[in-house]
This record gives sequence, C-alpha cells and structure tokens, in this order.
Amino acid sequence: METNGLPATVMVCIGTRPEAIKLAPVVHELGRRGIPTLIVASGQHREMLDETLGVFNITPDIDLRLMRDRQTLAELTASAISALDRVLASERPNAVIVQGDTTTAMAAALAALYQQVPVAHVEAGLRTGVLANPFPEEANRRLLGQLATWHFCPTTAGRANLLREGVSSDSVHVTGNTVIDAALSVAGSWQRADQSPRGQRQVLVTLHRRESHGEILRRISEAIARLAARTDVHVTFPVHRSPAVRESVIPVLGADPNVTLSEPFDYTTMIRHLADADLVLTDSGGLQEEAPAFDVPVLVLRETTERPEGVAAGCSVVCGTDPDRIFATASALLDDADAYERMARAENPYGDGRAAERIVDELTDALAMPAAQPAAAAT
Repeated sequence: METNGLPATVMVCIGTRPEAIKLAPVVHELGRRGIPTLIVASGQHREMLDETLGVFNITPDIDLRLMRDRQTLAELTASAISALDRVLASERPNAVIVQGDTTTAMAAALAALYQQVPVAHVEAGLRTGVLANPFPEEANRRLLGQLATWHFCPTTAGRANLLREGVSSDSVHVTGNTVIDAALSVAGSWQRADQSPRGQRQVLVTLHRRESHGEILRRISEAIARLAARTDVHVTFPVHRSPAVRESVIPVLGADPNVTLSEPFDYTTMIRHLADADLVLTDSGGLQEEAPAFDVPVLVLRETTERPEGVAAGCSVVCGTDPDRIFATASALLDDADAYERMARAENPYGDGRAAERIVDELTDALAMPAAQPAAAAT
C-alpha cells in the first residue's frame, strides 16, 4: 500500500479496553500485510487498557497517559485533542483509524481534521437517536459520522443510519464487527462448558454507564440482589474501577453470599466467564455483541441501545433500569425454558470473524487512490 510513491503509515488510536479489543484484529491484519502502523494509546482507561493490549501482544509506540483521577469530560477532551494534534503534526501518517464512540476516538478524529489526515471509523453508524443516552457516546458517534472519511459498519442498519444523515454511500462499508474476530481468536478451540443442570444458573453482570451513576445504579444493584436471592442463581459481577460505580454497587451487593464481586476481568477471563454464563445483564455495548456468539441471552440494563440488531434477532432485550422490570424479566426468562432456548439459539447478527480482513481490504484500496482526501478543515 503506497500513497504518492511512499509507504503508507496508518496511525491507530486506542484509549479504552473496548477499543483495544475491537482494534486488535485490525492491528494484527495490518501487521500481517506488512503495512507500517503507529499505535498511539491515550490512556483513557489505564490498567484495563494495559491488560487488554497485553492479551493481544500489542505495545503502543506512543503512550500519552492522559487520564487523571476524576477528570471531567471537558478536561479529557481538551488534553486529548492537544496531545493528538502534536503527534499527528510530528508523525504525519497517511490515515488515522479510530473505533467506536469514546472521547479518544472523537478527539483523534477532530485532531486529524485539523491536520488534514483522513480518518477511518471502525464500528460506524450505531445510533440510539437520543443525544444524551448513552452519554457522551451518542454525541461522539454523530460527530464521527461527519468527521470520518471511511465508515466501517458492523451491520446494514449502521449503513442505513449514515446514509440518512447524508454520508456518501461510496465511503460506507458493511464489514461485520471486529469484536467477533477478537472473541473467536481468544476462544480458539476452547468450548463452552456443558450447560446441563449445575445446581445454580450463572448470571454475569457488568455495569458502568455514566448516565446510570448514582441512584439509578444503586437501584439496579438492588434488583440484582433480588435475583441473587433465588436459590437457583449465582451472580458474578466484575466491578468497574470507576469510584462512582463502586460507591453504588458495593454497599448493596458486597456482603451477599450469592454474589461474587471481583476486580474487572482481563479479556480472556471475561470471554470464558461469558461463554459459561446462562444469562448476561449488562449496559455494555460489546457484551451485547459478544454474548450471542456463545449462545448467551442478554438483558440490556439501559433505556436505549445503539445495537438494535440484537433485539431484532432475538438475542437481547432492552430491559431498562427499573428494578422491578429487571427482576421480572430475568426471572421470567430463567423460568421459561422455551423462551430461554429461543434467545440462546437466535442467530448472531454481528459478524463471522472476518471483519478486520474486510476493513483492511477497503482501506488498502482507498489509500492507493488519489480520491482519499479528508474534509476541508474548519476556519
């Protein structure tokens, strides 16, 4: 891959654990093809980012170490744009790859615009239609829809969203989601445990969304405690390191003998817990995509989801944050073998494990063409 007769250097920006998981297959595919790649870590997640990059044997070339304790979004955004602008000015890559909906992704795309470097957006086109839910991720995704040069969508629904917003169809590509590439690569030949009766149903819980911090998260924790009171259920809950999450979860669930609270799992451990789970309760986007690959039903503990394909396919249910509804929906599913089987056997709409290959194919072709130009910088 060359531009103007020179080898193309692709800069990959990674800030959080989900970005590391979903960009790792792209980084590996770039490396497999011998494409010069510069890995830049913002450090938006610190320990979780380092652990996950280690799982995939990825070492950042540049680590900006931007995160500070209880840093505001405005502070993080300002420091990220400034730091990434300096890197882009110094390194002059031919393209920047970002993923998803994080502050790191949005800041990198904006800095790239200022430096006139085209942006490839992995996992493009997801929308809830509600600007503040999830917050600030929905706003970040909408901004990226305008800033990116190439849009790599997990599903046709994402493509349709972008076309409705006026994005050129020539720049939008449906590839599947790289999260499936990553999950399958880690799982390898390892298989899910036999799901014959084991005394207790295994329920995996993760929670972290900013819009649920405080009273909402405390009430969700109470619903989980009610579910754990069933004699046939055991809850495993790796608790996010955010102080705001821990302050709501631990006082409610910390002493419950039927709930195992732990530090966040590394990626390999999470995939194995996920594959052995009977049910997932989560506000995570990634788990909504990963769980169907292992035939595990998902209850989405949010009011909206930017991943409606899983709901339409029957893999997941948007349960909201009302504790009575959470408890009733989870209990009904665990008690109805037919309903459970329908969800567990629903077809995964998020891909076949070849998304990274398709993304790099498209990017290779695009960068070899003179037409690959970023939008004009704002004045």
